[in-house]
Amino acid sequence: MESKIKIILALPKLTAGGAERVVSFVAQNLNKEKFDVTLLIVGSEKDNKYDVSNVKTIYLDKNRVRNALFAIIKEIYKIKPQIVLSSISDLNVVMGYISMIFKSTKFIGRHTFIISDKSSSIKKSNFNFRLFGLRKLDYFICQSFEMQQSIVKHYDIKVDKLKIINNPITNIHNSQKNHNTSKIRKYITVGRLIKLKGHIRLLNILKRINHPFVFTIIGSGNYKSEIFNEVNKLDLKNYVKYIEFTNDVDKYLIENDFFLQGSYSEGFPNALLESCAVGTPVIAFDVPGGTKEIVDDGINGYLVNNEDEFIERLNEKKIWNHSDVKESVEKKFGPKIIIKKYEDFFIDILSK
Repeated sequence: MESKIKIILALPKLTAGGAERVVSFVAQNLNKEKFDVTLLIVGSEKDNKYDVSNVKTIYLDKNRVRNALFAIIKEIYKIKPQIVLSSISDLNVVMGYISMIFKSTKFIGRHTFIISDKSSSIKKSNFNFRLFGLRKLDYFICQSFEMQQSIVKHYDIKVDKLKIINNPITNIHNSQKNHNTSKIRKYITVGRLIKLKGHIRLLNILKRINHPFVFTIIGSGNYKSEIFNEVNKLDLKNYVKYIEFTNDVDKYLIENDFFLQGSYSEGFPNALLESCAVGTPVIAFDVPGGTKEIVDDGINGYLVNNEDEFIERLNEKKIWNHSDVKESVEKKFGPKIIIKKYEDFFIDILSK
């Protein structure tokens, strides 16, 4: 009988976030007859937002990735994995440097964002240090085609080191979604409260629509005060509901009429994908990243080019087929489909 493939999946923390959700999901769902999985977390168990009780998990209890360098090396030396997969940029850089010590291990960085001209030009010396580390990785997993292209352009990494694997739906929801018969439309957005996510432009759009609504914002982040200053400035306080964190995101998604995405760019938007998975259609700007790989225009939502188009779609009275919305993403991003892509990729790179 062939021995199992030893693999470490590494994250800085298990706080709420797309990378944390996907990597912990992959760790739990890889075939246990083929893979011996260890989840390596730089931070502390007290920060966990995801249940990983069925996976071997090591917590290094370090507050920063840079402070965990020797602890990471020690664990890799002890476990002797064939594969190390890390996610989040700082950890990927560190793993690139560590990879020079462990020549027989394949190191994979899971990339999480679209690289812009701005991000690749600021602090050139720091960028070059990071780039050297990233280039030492054996492979990258990219969440979308445009993410792959941005890595080729800005990091000058050959395309044969880049593998596109979309994010999975992490929960197939079987609840029946009912049509809203109320005159009050219910909108929702879920994600970090940062400028890039475009909460403020969504608020300005909602100020201009011609029907009653309630807008639920779920998430936390350093842009919270700016967002809620805008809520007050636009006199939308009575129309906005705020939830900092919940383990029941699906429950809120299924209760709403539309998921709204205001982002200026997206790696591969997990919350938007999960919205479609429960049957709630989306309206999103056509921006760099994986959004256009999820949204099937007119089937599970709309892609728009500007605020006027966004408002036009919000004012429509289309009756959506929620089963079609769900099916549109399940057939492409269902958990079994994406997990198999990870498994096949891991087996393939070890055979080379």
